[in-house]
Amino acid sequence: MLLKTIKTDTQKIILPSIEDVPDEHWEKLGEKKVFFGHQSVGYNIIDGIINILDEYKHIKLNLVETDEPAKFDRPIFAHSRIGKNTEPASKIKSFINVMDSGVGGKLDIAFFKFCYVDIMRDSEPQKIFGIYSAAIDDLKKRYPRIRFMHVTAPLCSAPVGAERKIKENIKLLIGVPGLLDDNVNRHLYNRLLNETYSETEPVFDLALLESVNPDGFRSYARKGSEKVFFLSPQYTNDGGHLKQECRKRIAEQLLIILAETANKL
Repeated sequence: MLLKTIKTDTQKIILPSIEDVPDEHWEKLGEKKVFFGHQSVGYNIIDGIINILDEYKHIKLNLVETDEPAKFDRPIFAHSRIGKNTEPASKIKSFINVMDSGVGGKLDIAFFKFCYVDIMRDSEPQKIFGIYSAAIDDLKKRYPRIRFMHVTAPLCSAPVGAERKIKENIKLLIGVPGLLDDNVNRHLYNRLLNETYSETEPVFDLALLESVNPDGFRSYARKGSEKVFFLSPQYTNDGGHLKQECRKRIAEQLLIILAETANKL
């Protein structure tokens, strides 16, 4: 599918600022036990959190890479790899295994994220979401103390070289057919997740944040009459992983929603 330009939505999105979060919310988050399961883009976000903790000294989190139950006897923001990329069911199972290892009985907040390679053009987003939601429903019953947060699936975009070609109206959006189809399936998954949880439970909309460019507008292309949002090209060199400035930007929004969630517990 040939695409002539990268477009931006006409509605500007204003993101909340970390500086507007009350100190007492940070104190409450620092008292909680949190677990975040992820793979490589998750490490990008963790790098962003480290940058924020270096800059904002009043935000004190015990950030540790671990899933060992003994480490959860005191407040902690723990994170670790889960599952295998391209196999979303393995990540769901791995997250359940962490909960059932003894960690679940100690946690206050838990969440994990898929990688962009977990949902592709040939994936079945409805099936993946069905497995996810059934697993979360079961975990809620067995670990009623935990506040589970939900994360939308990340998007992909053009590598830097391909971006330049788009702007010159020369090549495809990414130079690889199917990028839009991949993001369409991710959008279907994310829509199911938002429709199911956003009114009652915390949802971290990673896909939305990735698509909001530095000027505050969402990046998209059209497939027929449909807008297909994608990772803003300014944020990536390889089309999927996050550049340093984006890591911090997204980490900031994650910490804000975690602080809000901790304050309600």
